[in-house]
Amino acid sequence: MSNSKLEVVELQTSETYELRTAVLRDNTPTSDPKYAEDSKTGTVHLGIFDEHKQLIGTSTWVINPWQNDSAASAIQLRGMAVAKNQQNSGIGAMLLTAGVAHAKKLGAKYIWAKARDSALNFYLRHEFVVVGDGFTEGITQMPHHLVVREISF
Repeated sequence: MSNSKLEVVELQTSETYELRTAVLRDNTPTSDPKYAEDSKTGTVHLGIFDEHKQLIGTSTWVINPWQNDSAASAIQLRGMAVAKNQQNSGIGAMLLTAGVAHAKKLGAKYIWAKARDSALNFYLRHEFVVVGDGFTEGITQMPHHLVVREISF
């Protein structure tokens, strides 16, 4: 399927749960797809549906300060999930491009995320840098690194 027919749209929080569970909670101690920030003011959920109206990608964008520059406006990327049969197809890049545009519109200086080590190369290919040492994320018990991208206008 060509990505030219796909578009990024805003989602309701509940629309993200099934895909988040399938991708982000697979082989983890929990099946809860919810984040405390899901209903925080300013949070935006983005998604991409395929031609069968199945959600194949989602990401959540939360206004959250970046720990190394708390005075600057920043957006945290959470819950980036691409259906397993669509990974490495450009869906994640489309979501990221839309999220960067959203962050720019808000005047954010940074986008940051707690990136799974298994997805680290994706972030590095998209102008993020790793900050600090790796850690085991408490909910998933998977290895992660903090990543940040400074937004240029």
